[in-house]
Amino acid sequence: MTVGRRLLFAAVCAVAVASVYAAQPVLGQIGSDLGMADGQLGWIVAAGQLGYLVGLATLVPLGDLLDRRRLIAGHLALAGTGTALAATATRAWVLLVGLAVAGLFAVVVQTTVAYAAALSTPEERGRTLGAVTSGVVLGILGARVAAGALAAAWGWRGVYVTLSVLLATLALLLLRTLPPDVRADRVTYRQVSASLRGLFRERLFVSRGLIAFFLFASFSALWGGLALPLAAGPWHLGTTEIGLFGLAGLVGALGAARAGRWADAGFASPVTGGALALLAASWLAVGQATWSLWLLVIGVVVLDFAVQAVHVSNQHLLTTAHPDRTSSVVGGYMLFYSLGSALGATTTTAAFATAGWPGSSALGATFAVAALAVWATDRRTRPFTGAAARTRPTPSCRPPAS
Repeated sequence: MTVGRRLLFAAVCAVAVASVYAAQPVLGQIGSDLGMADGQLGWIVAAGQLGYLVGLATLVPLGDLLDRRRLIAGHLALAGTGTALAATATRAWVLLVGLAVAGLFAVVVQTTVAYAAALSTPEERGRTLGAVTSGVVLGILGARVAAGALAAAWGWRGVYVTLSVLLATLALLLLRTLPPDVRADRVTYRQVSASLRGLFRERLFVSRGLIAFFLFASFSALWGGLALPLAAGPWHLGTTEIGLFGLAGLVGALGAARAGRWADAGFASPVTGGALALLAASWLAVGQATWSLWLLVIGVVVLDFAVQAVHVSNQHLLTTAHPDRTSSVVGGYMLFYSLGSALGATTTTAAFATAGWPGSSALGATFAVAALAVWATDRRTRPFTGAAARTRPTPSCRPPAS
């Protein structure tokens, strides 16, 4: 796959996922403009996340049925429609509908990742996934920084106008530059859905899904609660300054792009174990946020490096084991991601209220150790490597004949 095509896929992922996370730094502005009480602001973030969860279960499997070039372009255009509706909303419920629509079709990220994997040769699949999923991390973390800057210049509506224009532009660019995705086999949505349910009986899929569940619970324990100690004493940082910590996360996450090359070389499973050990260790530094910002920055870089390395390795193993249904396997895997992210985000604030930032840090470290335990248990009973996954038989998404 060419560098230009990888960059296009990465850009699609970055902008699409940003449409879900862009609200976080501008919640105050939105609430003031639309007359929403502080207790209602959480629904602004939840609307996009709920739409995303529904899309994972219902829309991502379409990638195993339809021309993915047209499907991705269509979902980008519909996500752009949702952000445009949010940008023009004068009532809270209209905003929430727009954000839910944007979140629903932001699952184009998973279709894009699956398409990128399908277009890659086995020897370069990990490298491609590393580059493309870096776009996902760029969207998640970079959205905080970019949205804050855009809101300062043009207000919160300017954030969603910009996203709408970018989504529409990418849809047109993708249609003009990517080849048609011709499908030789004809399968039904019901067959693909049955195939997705069957994945939950496979050891590789379940083990990698559980690792993702605890991995992103740990990730969300950091990013869902980090603003709390930074806004409190002794730092008393503002929202713009807090948002800049996302840059440290980007350094770590983008540094893990090489994990795809390691996966191509057959080291996906050892990389997973080493990165999970780093994840657990990173919380020792992150936990010092109340007295040392330098240790916090180091911890954030290491944590995001570890999360991205594991995420790339997981997807490499799963798409290599199931090259005939990459959309379904990535969509199913990301269900674990969504549930883990929700768990981490909701529990870290409760832990902070009870035991301060040390409590949140202990929680995040516990999630990391749980992920490491799943990996160790699976490796002890049946080790998987990238090389092993290549020789693994790949069942068809068609159900067996009765």
